[in-house]
Amino acid sequence: MSDTEQIWFGTQIRRSPFFEAVQRWGARSFSVYNHMYIPRDFGDPVQNYWNLVENAILCDVAVERQVDIAGPDAAAFTQLLSPRDLSKMKVGQCKYVLLTNAEGGILNDPILLRLGENHFWFSLADSDVLFWAQGVAVNAGLDVTIREPDVSPLQLQGPKSGQIMQALFGDEIAELRYFHLRELKLDGIPLVVSRTGWSGELGYELYLCDGARGDELWERIMEAGKPFGLAPGHTSTIRRIEGALLSYRADMDIDTNPYELGLGRLVDLDMEANFVGKDALRRIKAEGAARKQVGLILEGEPLPGPNTTYWPLSKDDETVGKVTSAVYSPQLDRNIALALVAAEHAALGTKFDVKASGERRVARVVEKPFYDPKKKSATGAS
Repeated sequence: MSDTEQIWFGTQIRRSPFFEAVQRWGARSFSVYNHMYIPRDFGDPVQNYWNLVENAILCDVAVERQVDIAGPDAAAFTQLLSPRDLSKMKVGQCKYVLLTNAEGGILNDPILLRLGENHFWFSLADSDVLFWAQGVAVNAGLDVTIREPDVSPLQLQGPKSGQIMQALFGDEIAELRYFHLRELKLDGIPLVVSRTGWSGELGYELYLCDGARGDELWERIMEAGKPFGLAPGHTSTIRRIEGALLSYRADMDIDTNPYELGLGRLVDLDMEANFVGKDALRRIKAEGAARKQVGLILEGEPLPGPNTTYWPLSKDDETVGKVTSAVYSPQLDRNIALALVAAEHAALGTKFDVKASGERRVARVVEKPFYDPKKKSATGAS
């Protein structure tokens, strides 16, 4: 950043333990997520994408705040908050879960980590779940303590992230299974390390448990990653849309239910345990979802950047849905998008008119994810 450029930061928004480090390493702009600054720009977003898919990037995602649930009734209370059956979740496991309100609307889609028999973390997307959980607890009649701990994650993502982790922690870290965690120390820095991430690539999350050591941790990882091409970065909109990874407040919100997103597998209506929204979700399932999420290919020239507003989708001059996330994929050489459309228009091959930043384009429903899990072929763009 030149001497004439300046980013102004207010005191009312929280700063992560890595805040100074990411500025030194080239962060050019920030957004706000969970009442905290998050770096969104380290230069060319396409280069950030290639850094991710070819080598590795380190991302400050301390904005993924933790809701810590502990106490004798922690397991029962955690189940009360989520429609996914957690009865078989073991200590050391992570699960992708939904949190729903009494109407079946999605409040958040966090990763749940089980650190002990009576100790859980919800690692949050952008919404005030801490306040909601504390409110639910008031009349739950369960013995739990709910708080936000001093825990701030980094994401180390990309095909070479495993090699970097071995350089940091030794060969045994390669045994850490997908969606599992370990409590470790790096040069005395207390961490929870999980095989999770939000990139569509091999990756890890390192949850810093001592905010005073954030700068030290960042520099230690960057030094270890130097031989492997590690670069500072930010979560890649391109890669996450390729993988059809959902973004809360973009692809879903409190007015969206799990069945509209094809996430019925995360709702267990047959389990004995009760959870918030169970009756509403039973009704929604019986009636059938009014909308469905689909993948789209948008014709025309490459989009200049991700959408910053919802783009209306129309068929026969009638609005039937909206594009929620869209971007140009340099690897697929296609404009790809996620959308919510009326269920009767969700069939593969259906075409729509889309008004994208004032420009008319044709969109076509395709399979998702756009890039398959083995990263060998473009399933939707072929």
